Amino acid sequence: MLKRENIKLGIAPIAWTEDDMPEYGKEATFLQTISEIALTGYEGTEIGCKFPHDAKILQEELGRRNLECITQWFSSYINELPFWQVERDFKDHMYYLKATGAKIINVSDQSFSVQHRSSTCFTEKPILNEEQFKELGEGLNKLGKIAVENDMEIVYHHHMTTTVQTAAEVDKLMEVTDPKYVSLIFDAGHMAFSGDDPVAVLEKHFDRVKHIHLKNIRKDVVDRCREKKLSFLQSVLEGAFTIPGDPEGSVDFPAIFKILEEREYKGWLVVEAEQDPYKYNPFDYAVKARKYVKEQTGI
Repeated sequence: MLKRENIKLGIAPIAWTEDDMPEYGKEATFLQTISEIALTGYEGTEIGCKFPHDAKILQEELGRRNLECITQWFSSYINELPFWQVERDFKDHMYYLKATGAKIINVSDQSFSVQHRSSTCFTEKPILNEEQFKELGEGLNKLGKIAVENDMEIVYHHHMTTTVQTAAEVDKLMEVTDPKYVSLIFDAGHMAFSGDDPVAVLEKHFDRVKHIHLKNIRKDVVDRCREKKLSFLQSVLEGAFTIPGDPEGSVDFPAIFKILEEREYKGWLVVEAEQDPYKYNPFDYAVKARKYVKEQTGI
């Protein structure tokens, strides 16, 4: 069992409204989403596309429901854009998050990503050369230093269709970044989707992990999407991702929870599963995931 004092359990609102395809879940309002999150027993939420950009309003509404603001995704383009532009956008994002009370910044570099290309298979991901990886690491170190100077920290999100997707690319990123400035989000679902072993990645890089996404995959769906050469977002709609505890899922969460227990992980665990909300009711799946995490961890 995990130590309760070390853990906070949250959920991502992407199950209610798909950030990249907001027409899926367009009926779910901000207030409905956070009310259901609170009702299902979570302590915090990441920021979704329906959330207000006014930090004061966001804090007030979350506070009414005893919820905390955890973080929000930030897309950097270190290998594509001038760094001054990346830094400017990052600071705007950081100041907003700081005003909400969040302490971590979810960063994923989207340079050359095919995530939003509807006709491009997710396997056609970009690959950086040595010089580009060095540039990425230097840029992330600079952003991380800015965050630390503002009493925050960045956690890097390895992600499908990006330059840091595979276990080997995570290894490389950890080599070219300074642990004082760059930590890691461990996302079980994205690592499994990529074809690598998420348990092995967590074990290897545990000391750099400061944030965790509890995401599962339906391997049979992922395999079918790969065979049909579907895009990433098409695969999402097909049902590639699901929650921890779903019998259709393939990620070994008991092994993940064992590592977290043995090595005394401290931080947020965030249930995340972008699914078609018209096929997979977000409230029902939030309840199922909450029950499973309780059974497995005691949290």
